[in-house]
Amino acid sequence: MFQRWSEDVKEDQSKAERPGSIDGVAALDRAIAIMNAFTPSDRSLSLAEIAGRTGFYKSTILRIAGSLLRGQLLERLDDGRYRIGPAAFRLGSIYQRSLATAEILLPVMRDLSDKSWESVAFYVRSGNVRTCLYRVESKHPIRYTIREGDVLPLSAGSGGRVLEAFSGAEGEPYDTIRENFYHISFGVRDPETAGISAPVFGPGRTLLGALTLAGPRSRIDNDFIQKMKPELLAACIRATRAFGEDAAAMEHAVGLL
Repeated sequence: MFQRWSEDVKEDQSKAERPGSIDGVAALDRAIAIMNAFTPSDRSLSLAEIAGRTGFYKSTILRIAGSLLRGQLLERLDDGRYRIGPAAFRLGSIYQRSLATAEILLPVMRDLSDKSWESVAFYVRSGNVRTCLYRVESKHPIRYTIREGDVLPLSAGSGGRVLEAFSGAEGEPYDTIRENFYHISFGVRDPETAGISAPVFGPGRTLLGALTLAGPRSRIDNDFIQKMKPELLAACIRATRAFGEDAAAMEHAVGLL
């Protein structure tokens, strides 16, 4: 990425350094290059590091950084280093809300339902309850029935426990859920049903919801859970990546790395 931006500006770099010579489009291109110099692993960058990654002179960076600082797209720390500013987070949040979540989640959920022949639901937290946002029905005539929009307690069922765990609930079973990235429930909310759930994350490891695979206990037994657990976790990893978040921690936890 950094080399590409450097090559794009080499031929007019000297012109860019003359006072007043950067036109609006060129300045915007350079501002984008400066923002793109930051990677997810960078808490902050020095002026020299930004210069090395963009190929710009420090004077150019300082001039453009002034505008980025005023717009809160960058922040300057007490030690002179730069970090991404709060306006970038706000724009990221707007982008996240603009994503067509159904277009990302429903294909993942349908694939999981096709592999398992059981019902798949996606739950989001709403205060002290959870709401079924999306649902794909089982192919069996006897199935675990829940409708989109149904509200269920957080404290009962695998989906609720996962939402609580990744919302910061302390102690057990939440510590184990955070370590393993899934939770299994047999007959807790309904004595005739069982399920397994795992989290889906968005940018910045924001918890978006919990994906749940569930059905009657006559079919959802230990053998089924062990067979389908990797499929559920793979589905959550796929969705998390589609929402723009790094799923390496999930992969490592479930042994996929």
